[in-house]
Amino acid sequence: MRMIWTIIWAFLLSLMSAYVVSNMSGGSFAFSQVIIMTILFTLAAVVLGDGIIKDEA
Repeated sequence: MRMIWTIIWAFLLSLMSAYVVSNMSGGSFAFSQVIIMTILFTLAAVVLGDGIIKDEA
């Protein structure tokens, strides 16, 4: 369930940032950029959450 929420949030944040950047630059919106950023954000969250950052117990 944690992975599903990570993917959903990564997709929403990628969608928002791609839309804002494309409008600010005057370019066209590309959905392929959203998918690529979603994959990158998800991988970064998984690597940081499960690999690098550990609970000190």
